[in-house]
Amino acid sequence: MSRKTHHVVPNSKGGWDVKKGGSERASLHTDNKKDAIIMGRKISQNQKTEFIIHNKDGKISQSDSHGNDPFPPKG
Repeated sequence: MSRKTHHVVPNSKGGWDVKKGGSERASLHTDNKKDAIIMGRKISQNQKTEFIIHNKDGKISQSDSHGNDPFPPKG
């Protein structure tokens, strides 16, 4: 089973996008990273996906699981 994801990524024309994993089109575009993270996290929580935040250079800086963790902690 492939994991479902949402990503916060820099837009080449400026600002930040929230994209569903594997999608070319952005679900959401914002002027700054902070707003993209706030709104993207809500989308990820609603859809129970892995939420991955990228830096300007494209490297992953942070990730959160919202109900799609293949190895949830016990208890």
